[in-house]
Amino acid sequence: MDRRRFLLTSLAGGLVAVAAPLGAEAQSAGRVHRIGFLGNTTPALEANLVGPFREGLRELGYAEGQNIVIEYRWAEGQYERFPALSAELLTQRVEVIVTAGTPAALAVKKATTSVPLVMVAVGDPVVTGLVVSLARPGGNITGLTSTAEETEGKRLELLREVIPQLSHVAVFWNPENPILLAQLKEIRAAAQIFGMKVQVLEARTPGELEKTFKAIVRERPGALLVMGDRLFLHNRQRIIDFATKQRLPVVPVHPELVEAGGLMSFGASYPGMHRRAAYFVDRILKGAKAADLPVERPTKFELVINLKTAKALGLTIPPSLLLRADQVIE
Repeated sequence: MDRRRFLLTSLAGGLVAVAAPLGAEAQSAGRVHRIGFLGNTTPALEANLVGPFREGLRELGYAEGQNIVIEYRWAEGQYERFPALSAELLTQRVEVIVTAGTPAALAVKKATTSVPLVMVAVGDPVVTGLVVSLARPGGNITGLTSTAEETEGKRLELLREVIPQLSHVAVFWNPENPILLAQLKEIRAAAQIFGMKVQVLEARTPGELEKTFKAIVRERPGALLVMGDRLFLHNRQRIIDFATKQRLPVVPVHPELVEAGGLMSFGASYPGMHRRAAYFVDRILKGAKAADLPVERPTKFELVINLKTAKALGLTIPPSLLLRADQVIE
């Protein structure tokens, strides 16, 4: 009896030992991941960015409502909401947070040092203190930077191809976005080479845009550069409506302003970077540490030209420039 009891006990123990890993594997396979997405504006305004991100997740095997849940929070263009929204996401016990732009990324960094952050389309993350280096970011942050050398100067150069006689350009920037200061210096340097006067107009809130509009009416610049900031993206129709009335060519970072009626844009592909963000999320959910995932620089840049706007302004786009365009709106 003792020998029989021993054999039965050993067999049962073996079955438990085999069943345990199988059960753990099945539980792991059926696990539902929860991630956070901190949006800068609204679902409608960022649909062209969220869409590629979700597509990227689907391509990697994630189906919303089945094995992944995305908690969305939207700042509606108000940077002061980032801390509270970041805290909300953390209460949802998300495994990783995704956000775009330097201000939002800095807010998440202040909110947590443990939950991984995948940043998208930020300015130089080393200069702003988000990461230690691009190759070895350290901490809990990784992702993609939109910074590349001379992109701000390139926009001014493209504008000069369309308006060779341009001598005075206004620039919209937001002092609350720390990375824009370095980009503003790049614009000034390029303008000096081209012999242009630069009129710098700052706006921190939607309410301050009216002040910048009055300055433009007073100074009468020949064109307007709009820097890459979510305040301007969120208020793009207001900016474009004003510029249209003033017959002012607008060259922004974000192509959404060109779709709204701006002249042309040049910059890193934001939809492409959001799709790539899914790769970082996948790696982290599978156990990789954000600190060990190098921050990536943009590899694709897009030139978008609104030919309809050019015609309305009486401008001729050089054929060589049209051939280089990734998208022409007619």
